[in-house]
Amino acid sequence: MDWMAPIDAYCERLDPSFWAEPVNAVTNAAFVIAAAWMWARLRFLPAMPGRGIAKALCVILAMIGLGSFLFHTEATAWAAAADTTPIALYVVLYIYAANRYFWALSWPKAFVATALFFPYAAITIPLFAKMPVLGVSAGYMPVPVMILTYAILLRSRRPEVARGLAIGGGLLLLSLTFRSLDMPMCHHVPMGTHFMWHILNAVMLGWMIEVLRRHLIAGRLKAQP
Repeated sequence: MDWMAPIDAYCERLDPSFWAEPVNAVTNAAFVIAAAWMWARLRFLPAMPGRGIAKALCVILAMIGLGSFLFHTEATAWAAAADTTPIALYVVLYIYAANRYFWALSWPKAFVATALFFPYAAITIPLFAKMPVLGVSAGYMPVPVMILTYAILLRSRRPEVARGLAIGGGLLLLSLTFRSLDMPMCHHVPMGTHFMWHILNAVMLGWMIEVLRRHLIAGRLKAQP
């Protein structure tokens, strides 16, 4: 594989120069802002199981912003890997956290349940690829479906978590819509719509950490005599 191969996949990019996607590049600051905001909120979370994972999610969220910035400036294969790797890490770690703390599974069971995401994604991505509009974002589509499924299944057991997940899943679907419309709308919106994927996705990922934070606090309060 040629890691230096240029990639031109977005409406805003008209040439291979570093600042050919200024809006797409700058809006990655939203991920860093969301990460910093949630990191500050976690300062008030006392030492407890799950706090370390929540802080790790904040670090990965900032890495998503950096990786995406590299991709929308360098626009090469290696930069694409820098863009997608932190996203994958965030997804897998959050699924583990959800299994561990929302479902109260032991860590071995949570690990196994998390591993099931990979065959689930492998089976469903080809199906999502056939969808109109959102098919171009098929690689991401298993995630909002899984989030909304968790929200439905948790609605009686943990209603607050379920509502939070439903909001997160809805935000992700909206952001994926903007991501998918980037090229189809290029003639009407010269700078494209991909930048809205960055902004909304940053809000969504930060919100998902907040859902976890609130759940951890609620669990600690219930455990107190």
